Amino acid sequence: MPTPTVLITGGTSGIGRACALAFGRAGYRVAVTGRDPLKLADTAQALVAAGVSSNLTLIADVGDEAAAERAVRETVAYLGGLDVLINNAGISMRARFQDADLDVIKRLMQTNFFGTVFTTKFALPHLLQSKGTIVGISSIAGYRGLPGRTGYSASKFAMNGFLEALRTELLDQGVNVLTAAPGFTASNIRNTALAADGSSQGESPRDEGAMMTSEAVADEILKAVQQRKRTLVLTGQGKLTVFLNKLFPGLTDKLVLNHFRKEEKGVDVG
Repeated sequence: MPTPTVLITGGTSGIGRACALAFGRAGYRVAVTGRDPLKLADTAQALVAAGVSSNLTLIADVGDEAAAERAVRETVAYLGGLDVLINNAGISMRARFQDADLDVIKRLMQTNFFGTVFTTKFALPHLLQSKGTIVGISSIAGYRGLPGRTGYSASKFAMNGFLEALRTELLDQGVNVLTAAPGFTASNIRNTALAADGSSQGESPRDEGAMMTSEAVADEILKAVQQRKRTLVLTGQGKLTVFLNKLFPGLTDKLVLNHFRKEEKGVDVG
């Protein structure tokens, strides 16, 4: 049986890098994309140190259609096929919509949503051939809109709808589609969240120690892929938020707003 292959977008930090290591240790040949050549080189070294000698790093912004196509083409050429695509590349934001530049919303949609659409489009012929798995790293914000993260929530709701429709289209064609919502994770995406003017906001008021680690999230995603699950919602807080929002949406509005107000004041909300 041939060695399985995985392409991970945004694979140089956080959940993406952790997935690269987890899947590599599980016997996959690994390709990762990223925009920073130094971080890509560091990820390649980490993979080799973990015993994953068969790996490929690609400089690519998957929000660019041509770059997404090239990333898939070079992955398939180098690894000999494609069994799993993990759409992980993403950026976040922390700003009220009334204060945010529209370019911030556009940037989030371009990377988070269109990056998923573009990469999946070019990977799909190969995944149909291998009867593989498409993974979208979504968020609790894709199930419940979060104040201060309107663009992020919009991009993740769009991702969820796209993946659900695609899953249904592919039901009888052997390709599994997994939507994974990690919940609050100790991940670099929060520290690089965009402020109202599009600049990087830096540290968030959340307590890293109270969050699930990127490595733990990656292990859960690996298991979900192996079990060909359709959805994965992680952390007790994440599951509770999704549950309450379905049954008590009005109450959840108030709870989420209270949470957001504390965050705005810089109160530890981990």
